[in-house]
Order: sequence, then C-alpha cells, then structure tokens
Amino acid sequence: MTQSEKMLATFQTRVRQMILRFQELKKENADLYEMVEEHEQRIKQLEAKLAQQERDYQSLKMARMVEITDGDLKGAKDRLARLIREVNKCIAVLSDEK
Repeated sequence: MTQSEKMLATFQTRVRQMILRFQELKKENADLYEMVEEHEQRIKQLEAKLAQQERDYQSLKMARMVEITDGDLKGAKDRLARLIREVNKCIAVLSDEK
C-alpha cells in the first residue's frame, strides 16, 4: 500500500468516525430537547395545580369567614393563621419543584 493509499484510508476512517459521532450527538440532542419539553409540560401542570390550589384556598377562606360568629372570632383568626401558614408551605414546596 502506498503512502497516498494509507493517507486516504486514514482520512476515510476519520470521516466515518466523525459521521458516527455526529449521529450520536444528534440523537443526544433530540433526547435533550424531548426532556426539556417534558419538563416544560410538568411545569405547566404544576402551575395549573398551584393556581387551582390558590382558588380552592380562597374559597375555603371565604367559607370559613362566613362561619365565624362574634364569639368565635379569636379561634377563627387562629385557625385562619394556621391555614395560611400551611398554604404558604404548600406553595413553597410547589415552587421548589420547578
């Protein structure tokens, strides 16, 4: 085999290696894009869940306020403060999942 043929064979081998590496990177890139899309969908689901929880909380808060009588005001305030703390904890947990 002549020097030129050796160089040509080496060049062909390197080109094949580059093509294989390109195909691997292309697949990895597609997988990463798919992963990003899945995470974006999960974020949207969590945001929707958070919005629903906030609406539920507001409804519950209004319902509790209607139940309050004058004699129950102190206890109701304490319950409401506890509920607010619990909801804030839930919101913090959901925010950390992003």
